[in-house]
Amino acid sequence: MAESIDPRKVPSFTLPSGEKIPAIGMGTFGSDKYAPEAVSAAVAGAIRYGYRLFDCASVYGNEDRIGAVFAEALKSGAVKREELFITSKVWNDMHGRGDVLLSLAKTLKDLRLDYVDALFVHWPFPNYHAPGCDGDARNPDSVPFSPERFLATWAQMERIQKAGLARHIGMSNMTVSKLEAVLPGCAVKPALIEMELHPAFQQPELFRYCRNKGISVIGFCPIGSPSRPERDKTPGDIVDTELPEVAHAAKAHNIHPALVCLKWAVQHGHIPIPFSTTEKNYQANLRCITEDPLTEGEMDAINKADKNCRLVKGQVFLWEGAKGWADLWD
Repeated sequence: MAESIDPRKVPSFTLPSGEKIPAIGMGTFGSDKYAPEAVSAAVAGAIRYGYRLFDCASVYGNEDRIGAVFAEALKSGAVKREELFITSKVWNDMHGRGDVLLSLAKTLKDLRLDYVDALFVHWPFPNYHAPGCDGDARNPDSVPFSPERFLATWAQMERIQKAGLARHIGMSNMTVSKLEAVLPGCAVKPALIEMELHPAFQQPELFRYCRNKGISVIGFCPIGSPSRPERDKTPGDIVDTELPEVAHAAKAHNIHPALVCLKWAVQHGHIPIPFSTTEKNYQANLRCITEDPLTEGEMDAINKADKNCRLVKGQVFLWEGAKGWADLWD
């Protein structure tokens, strides 16, 4: 392994609580292509290299393997628990009364932790699909978004935070109109929002809305998620690393275009969570944000390169009568 990065040299952002969160993390969604063993091995290597933020989820099917890695790292003294920022998510089929706590209980058992640093509602509705299903799959029980239903789930999240089982709570895959519908009913506002964010899909309205509300943003698919499931690939999808503005900056800095996407993310003001099981790649991902920042001109060019190209469309969550995936996003 290359010489590790001192975690203190990794930039950070400040949450509403005043706590710091690393400005980059490692995602753990192995898609349909990477076994839990491969993902957990990457997490182990990433901890040794200097990563301290890990984005997990119950539906990824690998939290038990990752938990073994966390346990060994803590036992060996490679890292202290308070140095890690570990997140997880409540899957759609666990929105019912009392189910959020049951979901978190399994997550904590699998991750071998007493608490998570942040817990997210993975999607804003209880629509479920079988793991690994194709893009045409539909569940007849799927329903449109309901603010009342969501707030009942969020109330469980608030109780979990109050109990100390999740130090922060957050939402994911939201829209401005959904946030406007639920935020007035939240006793505890979300500290974090996870949203798809990359140069070809910048969601400027939602991003500004979150920032104006003091909500920190984690961006998934930060390099365009080339390893995303086949069900999430459609004709016409734009490849971020092939955008001329990204390619130009990559040539100027003599780096891979994927690293330009990560530099842009951090300098843009959100937290990217790239996923890679390749040691060379995840090392470069972390190292790149500690050196040689993009110029103001390069940032401006990439900011103007937005193509409004959503990659994770979520069509498997559609309900009967929906016209298409755009209905999920208002």
